[in-house]
Amino acid sequence: MSKHHISATVNGDPVEFLTSSGATLLDVLRDQLNLTGTKEGCGSGDCGACSVILDGRLVCSCLVLAPEAEGRRIETVEGLSDGVRLHPLQEQFLKHAALQCGFCTPGFLVAAKALLDANPDPSETEVRYWLAGNLCRCTGYDKIVRAVMDTAAELRQARIPA
Repeated sequence: MSKHHISATVNGDPVEFLTSSGATLLDVLRDQLNLTGTKEGCGSGDCGACSVILDGRLVCSCLVLAPEAEGRRIETVEGLSDGVRLHPLQEQFLKHAALQCGFCTPGFLVAAKALLDANPDPSETEVRYWLAGNLCRCTGYDKIVRAVMDTAAELRQARIPA
């Protein structure tokens, strides 16, 4: 099986890796780039645990072949925080106790960031619709939705000069 040399940008940093034709982006993120926040839940794009942002679009990294990452921008959960400073979504997830076991949390955070990047003023219905591709077996969804709604309000308020 031939190897492909791939150059991409992950969380703002240029990266290069070798990959086989059949490897997934999820495999490369976890096994080669050591970005283990992205989780493998189902392997079929049904649970959202492997969600990443690829060129501004939310995707399941288990469904993207690694060679498709050539020249692309990839954002993972590790890219949300700025060093030790948490992203407002991460802060609100903690404030609202919107996690229990934490397995699904990275996918929810990435999906919520993609939503807020696309729509800084979502309705509750829009948040629920946008996050419908992410499954959680522990918390239910109300705390997660409240955390996203409060983050949206916080980010909007920070953009508007008083």
